[in-house]
Amino acid sequence: MRERGGRTIGMTIERTDKKTIQAAIHQHVEAGSILHTDEAGAYVGVESSGFEHASVNHSAGEYVRDGVTTNGMESVFAVLKRGLIGVYHQVSPKHLDRYVDEFAFSAERRECEAFTL
Repeated sequence: MRERGGRTIGMTIERTDKKTIQAAIHQHVEAGSILHTDEAGAYVGVESSGFEHASVNHSAGEYVRDGVTTNGMESVFAVLKRGLIGVYHQVSPKHLDRYVDEFAFSAERRECEAFTL
């Protein structure tokens, strides 16, 4: 999860089903926040839980619409994947949370340094 211009929260989850995803949202995102997501079904109905929700439809080639985008989070995820492949080569599930935390921390530092230069 990534706050636009703010914090990045990295975590591993066991499943990507609606119940698991929405539980993580409730745990880490302030009620009333606006969520920008892709079209995944796991986000359907999140509005009824006190969030505003806007999505882009990647499968239709849509990546930005009226300021709605997931590009910031996708950038963090791309760096994580490249780091796991190119730096660490192999990661055990036992320590995956530590690697995710490291990349979330790095994403925040990049964002902060961009404003302080």
